[in-house]
Amino acid sequence: MFKVDIPPVTYSDPWNLSLHERMKLLASGRRRVAYFYEAPNNSTFRYRAYNMAQVLNDDKSGDVSASFFFLQDWARIDEVVDLADVLVICRSRYCHRLNQLMMKFRLRGKRILFDIDDFVFDSSYAHLIMNTLDEDVGDPARWDYWFSYISRLGTALKMCDGAITTNHYLAEKIATFSGLPVVVIPNFMNKEQLNYSDALFKRKQASGFARDDKIHLGYFSGSPSHKLDYAIIMPALEALLANNPRIELMVVGYIEAGATLSKFGDRVKRQPFHDYVNLQRVISNVEFNLMPLQSNAFTNCKSELKYFEAAVVGAISVASPSYTYAGAIRDGENGYLAQAQEWLSVIEEAIENSARWPTLIENAREDARSKYGWFNQREVILKALGVA
Repeated sequence: MFKVDIPPVTYSDPWNLSLHERMKLLASGRRRVAYFYEAPNNSTFRYRAYNMAQVLNDDKSGDVSASFFFLQDWARIDEVVDLADVLVICRSRYCHRLNQLMMKFRLRGKRILFDIDDFVFDSSYAHLIMNTLDEDVGDPARWDYWFSYISRLGTALKMCDGAITTNHYLAEKIATFSGLPVVVIPNFMNKEQLNYSDALFKRKQASGFARDDKIHLGYFSGSPSHKLDYAIIMPALEALLANNPRIELMVVGYIEAGATLSKFGDRVKRQPFHDYVNLQRVISNVEFNLMPLQSNAFTNCKSELKYFEAAVVGAISVASPSYTYAGAIRDGENGYLAQAQEWLSVIEEAIENSARWPTLIENAREDARSKYGWFNQREVILKALGVA
């Protein structure tokens, strides 16, 4: 394990602004972009609304400003409509309020875009989605939920002038379903996440990448829906722990390590979900970040975020060769790719080639900062919004 001697940070969501503060942000530029999301959260909202607004507002010229709004702000929604030139609806389900908001923008001849980061808008794929997420397909209530959720997103999407998404595979799915023009803005790290990550990495560099005599594998899950993905690597994890006493496993988030690994005692560690900034510290301690995914159309739409969140703090990723992971990782150069049957051999080879670790770490970090740092996204965002 890497020894990262830097304390956790006291974190509070930077988007916890009053409505007055958010209205003031929107009004500050000559061209104005309003992001709408049902209610703020630490995942989709952060990546697809807050991060975008942060980049747009960083320009001190006052040319373009942006802010974000929620259903709870409905009492002043007409002010948002009057101020904004462009509306971006982020992964929000159709309802009477959303319809009203879109019609108000439409009547003023203003552009409406739909930003969606997952393959959850076409109900013909509901069975695939439920199976991938290990939903109970025998429960009628789960079918009702997923058909409602997917269909309401798909309806809202089709009402817009265009769409924004995270990768080209998903963009093709959106275009086929909706007939709309689609542009790609990748997920990326905001200032808070990247600043703390840079501090962590610099501390590791200053120590000469000091480690203990153990090798830590990490699995980091932001939701409980990845049980079947994690199951892909369970046999390899059991064999690795049995064959090499130096190996330890850290499972972080909502996934349990698994009963079959309990025999390894405290070599298998469990940590709860962390906020997205302090998660970077936890990731920075492991040598290898494991990113298994099932192979299907739904998982091919997932973004690269688990790769770049690990790369920027110096953890080497081993990943399933999904569309985005295979596009981000150059096998043996900035990480490793492993087919379902190859996880054991790939991890063993990666551990054995410890002399290559510094090169992989540096390659991956440079790649992550250049492609997925907030400071390189402005022109991409402006072009996607049609305000470049």
